[in-house]
Amino acid sequence: MTTSTLTWFKSSYSGNDEPDCVEVAMSHPAVHVRDSKDRHRAPLAFGQRAWRDFVELVVD
Repeated sequence: MTTSTLTWFKSSYSGNDEPDCVEVAMSHPAVHVRDSKDRHRAPLAFGQRAWRDFVELVVD
């Protein structure tokens, strides 16, 4: 699967017109993260466990 076929989303805390966001797409076995201002750059890819641990840390 190429990253162009992924379904990208951003946090509901980001306004629709807010340009300074990250977008996330889930695939197996990775979670892809990209800058919403520069969608043509290659996204970062993290393992699902690493992403879960990161989100849990940020939420706490």
